[in-house]
Amino acid sequence: MTTVSQFVPRTRRNVELLLVVFAVAIVLLAYVAVGLGVNQALPLDLLTHGGTLLAIAVVFHLFLRWRASYADPLMLPIAVLLNGLGLVMIHRLDLAKGPDSAMAGRQVLWSALAVAGAIAVLVVVRDHRRLRRYTYTMMAAGLLFLLLPLVPFLGTSAYGARIWIGIGPFSFQPGEIAKILLTIFFAGYLVQTRDALSLVGRKILGFPLPRARDLGPILVAWVASLLVLVFERDLGSSLLFFGLFVAMLYVATERTSWIAIGLGLFAGGAYLAYLLFDHVQQRVLFWLDPWSPQALAQSDQLVRGLMGMAAGGLLGTGLGQGHPYLTYFAESDFIIPSFAEELGLVGLFAILMLYGVLVERGLRTALGTRDGFGKLLAAGLTFSIALQIFVVVGGVTRVIPLTGLTTPFLSQGGSSLLANWAIVAILLRISDHARRPVPTIAPAPLTPPSGEAVTAP
Repeated sequence: MTTVSQFVPRTRRNVELLLVVFAVAIVLLAYVAVGLGVNQALPLDLLTHGGTLLAIAVVFHLFLRWRASYADPLMLPIAVLLNGLGLVMIHRLDLAKGPDSAMAGRQVLWSALAVAGAIAVLVVVRDHRRLRRYTYTMMAAGLLFLLLPLVPFLGTSAYGARIWIGIGPFSFQPGEIAKILLTIFFAGYLVQTRDALSLVGRKILGFPLPRARDLGPILVAWVASLLVLVFERDLGSSLLFFGLFVAMLYVATERTSWIAIGLGLFAGGAYLAYLLFDHVQQRVLFWLDPWSPQALAQSDQLVRGLMGMAAGGLLGTGLGQGHPYLTYFAESDFIIPSFAEELGLVGLFAILMLYGVLVERGLRTALGTRDGFGKLLAAGLTFSIALQIFVVVGGVTRVIPLTGLTTPFLSQGGSSLLANWAIVAILLRISDHARRPVPTIAPAPLTPPSGEAVTAP
């Protein structure tokens, strides 16, 4: 008799717990370094903030051990470490601004709320495949969130962009939630239509192009991204949404022609926006020549960030020993230059490596998922993080024009933390489904027809 055994992968939850504790330990050491660098004393709120970070990380880990035991073991430690490092830098900027500044305390509170929201996502989304039922509902909700800042008496303008809504003393950026909802819609739509979108029409100069009637989706995404740019004056979100859709379109169809069409449409839209809108011309001026008198007369934010990164050099000035607070919005839009100044090029590369590993684990989850919707959803959510990092880092280093997006997990802001922790929760749910062993059903024993006897050969 032959016995067939199924390979059961290990859950790796103990590895995850060890890495979570290690991540919190790194954050606490950085917190101590900031206190010693600024005040030559241990921070008074070290145990409060450090203990809160450890508590929320362990609670999330225990929930994964209970409800998603096969989830990827590296995503949670990386998210905790990035979140904690952002808290350290915000605390460092608090010390520079004086005792009245309480940005770090609010960031701790938002971190706890974001992790609670991520746990709620895991509770509600027990099977990611059920989200496919709500494809067009997600589209409607995503567009609603995206357009909320345009509602009179609700949307607020800040620094030339209308991307916030204000409710009493609180403000929120609904585009962060719209990013997740539209990614779910893109995944549901593309998994239904990818066969038609994969068909090749004419060839121009030997380059295969899709059929003309299949160009509708990418044209709609192009027009929608332009409308966001026109009415909300948000260059970063416009680039993010359009780039996300084109990337998911390529993953669904494996046609490089979609990439070519997307790049062409983006180039045309960017040039049109440059001709029509003053704020786009201003961003291009800062990009091409930030030291020109015309640029400096409007803003020296980018120049200050570049000079801060240059001051950091290879190894940095040390935590608490630089001057990142001289750059405007060093805790949000320009938190990458803040780290580059005090941790140097080596420290900045280490942070980018953390993002690289997080993106790699997300793409690995997409490859291991057994259903097409899950593959597209995991790939889309991962691309949203990767594109946002590229836009942020490229903007502050003059690779591309500055857009004003926040850095995932690092930057100050509740809406960004809530959205990115929700993305991690969905990726963890998909990875749990991908790594979980498929239940096997034992074959039923053969029964002979009635009245016949079974004899051994």
